Amino acid sequence: MPRLPRIDLPGYPQHLVARGNNRSDFFFKDKDRRVFLRYLREAASDADCDIHAFVLMTNHVHLLATGSAQGAISRMMQAVGRRYARYINRIYGRTGTLFEGRFKSSLVDAQRYFLACMRYIELNPVRAGIVSHPSEYPWSSFRQNASGAPVGLLKPHSEYMQLAEHSAARARAYRALFEKPLGDTELSAIRRHVKKDRVLGGDDFQRKLEAMLQRPVAIVPPGRRPRPAK
Repeated sequence: MPRLPRIDLPGYPQHLVARGNNRSDFFFKDKDRRVFLRYLREAASDADCDIHAFVLMTNHVHLLATGSAQGAISRMMQAVGRRYARYINRIYGRTGTLFEGRFKSSLVDAQRYFLACMRYIELNPVRAGIVSHPSEYPWSSFRQNASGAPVGLLKPHSEYMQLAEHSAARARAYRALFEKPLGDTELSAIRRHVKKDRVLGGDDFQRKLEAMLQRPVAIVPPGRRPRPAK
């Protein structure tokens, strides 16, 4: 059965996950992470994508990004993946595939899940037991987003900007979001939808996108036929 094309609409944020082949590490030194971020910044600029949040673990990467055109996200991810794989193979004298197939993606209902996805991404090192607070991990976007006025690689989304009018108040509001962990329901929804490349959103949002794309976008329970697009 042929693989369906990605659910990809310009202007809608997407949660992206790239993993090492066989779950193997692909960051070995801090320099590797700096190189990856430089390649990501250049690839995002070339493809006209905005990066809103990120975390670099040892064997996987999470991003929250918005593409300006159809296929922009894929062009960005393919460019950074190819370039970074060449770098790792050259520096460490390795051969073979670096990443585990194609990256995972989940288009996100911004009004309902955007800030939850930011928290999910930046709390990854806390859930992994590496640090006790996201501010202690240097390889995520938390410190910049928690400043209230991120710069450089990051481009703030409107949902983030609406936390407060001024940067100082926005910083306080953003940091306050991290005073309690994500609920199990949100965690499960974010994980399941990116794993299955489905749209993360409420029923109305999913139905709207199904009508636009003329294809199913929700997770279909086992044994149930996909609902027809209207």
